[in-house]
Amino acid sequence: MDTQWRDKKLYPALGIFTIFFLLYLSFNDNFNFTFPQIFLRQPYMGFAGVNETRFFIKNENPKTQSLTFQEFYINGWNSYWLMEESVWVSSRMRVSKMLKRGAEMGLSVCRTWAFSDGGGPNDLQLLPGVFNERVFKGLDFVIVEARKHNIRLILSLVNNLKAYGGTAQYMRWAREAGTNVSSSRDAFFTNPTVKAYYKSFVKAIVTRKNSISGVKYSEEPAIFAWELINEPRCESSSSAAALQAWIAEMAGFVKSLDQKHLVTIGLEGFYGVEKAGNVGLNPGKWAASLGVDFIENSAIENIDFTSVHAYPHSWIKGGVNSDARVDFLSHWVDSHINEAEKILKKPVLFTEVGFPSSIQKNGLYDRNIFLKIVYDKIYESAKKKKAGAGALVWQLLVEGMERYGDQFSFIAWKHPSTYKLMVEQSCRLLNISCLANAS
Repeated sequence: MDTQWRDKKLYPALGIFTIFFLLYLSFNDNFNFTFPQIFLRQPYMGFAGVNETRFFIKNENPKTQSLTFQEFYINGWNSYWLMEESVWVSSRMRVSKMLKRGAEMGLSVCRTWAFSDGGGPNDLQLLPGVFNERVFKGLDFVIVEARKHNIRLILSLVNNLKAYGGTAQYMRWAREAGTNVSSSRDAFFTNPTVKAYYKSFVKAIVTRKNSISGVKYSEEPAIFAWELINEPRCESSSSAAALQAWIAEMAGFVKSLDQKHLVTIGLEGFYGVEKAGNVGLNPGKWAASLGVDFIENSAIENIDFTSVHAYPHSWIKGGVNSDARVDFLSHWVDSHINEAEKILKKPVLFTEVGFPSSIQKNGLYDRNIFLKIVYDKIYESAKKKKAGAGALVWQLLVEGMERYGDQFSFIAWKHPSTYKLMVEQSCRLLNISCLANAS
């Protein structure tokens, strides 16, 4: 054989062909050739748990078969768009960048959507129990990439709002199937067909085997918790009992499928009409009429930790100065930490805290003023080993993802003072965890 021809022409030609073939695979999302399945090896992570009012990470040493429990305080963020941007291979680099930059800031938990309900080409659930595998693989990628960067995910399972289908889509499907469904959106919490649809979806998510790692979601430590529903609200306070029953039923259902992960509701933290002593802490009288109650809902046995949101600029409108919003936020955070500590005896995680970037007369950013209030109260609670377990900023973007933004969204590294504030919070919470774990 002519070795000179082989070395000078054949091998270079094969090399060029291989490069173009791999590029074709990378950028052609419709390529259907199936290679023998080889699963990705992943870094070790321990599962998250709760010990009364504190989170911990359970680490196993395979050599000694010993267990260690590390206290875990959370500084994190929301990026609801991760699954949607992972559908196409060509856009996954933005998801990777977001998770990488979050890790570089010392952030440890990201909350994101694990739902998209409808009939669109990028929806996860096309019909009840019918899934778009391409989108499911996008969620697989998010989970694997999070674990790569030592980020834990809170995966929300349905939206109470209309965006991405939400509860309204479930009721629409039931009506299209001939089921008699009430016109009230509260029927989501009571109609047997609608509840069966939701359970079918939850089961498909929780029991899925990741196509990249080969790990079942129920066995995946990069999943921090399942969130039952984003911001549940009822049309009337008369539906409070129905919502309470739904939370208990669905939390129990998730636990029947998965005993390794934490479960939370997705509450905003409002107090109900029956809690007269706390109603005054709500951002307005309207909040008591939504059928939700922070204490009663969160006390359900299978709810491992409670969640609270904070949007003083959205909730308190019209002729109110910044001082009034500051005062509200301060009391809002204090009351939920105290009740989680003394009444619920569970950790409280502020899973959405959102503030605009407007500048006050003194030159300070609104976002920094309000975020520092939350951060300082979480830090003080953590120092005392109380129930304030952490906070997640709403929400972070990367360049090119501005279409997912709202008035509270921002690219952290383009706001140096906020970036610094977030990194400092990560450092001081990590320091508390390290001191606690060393003692």
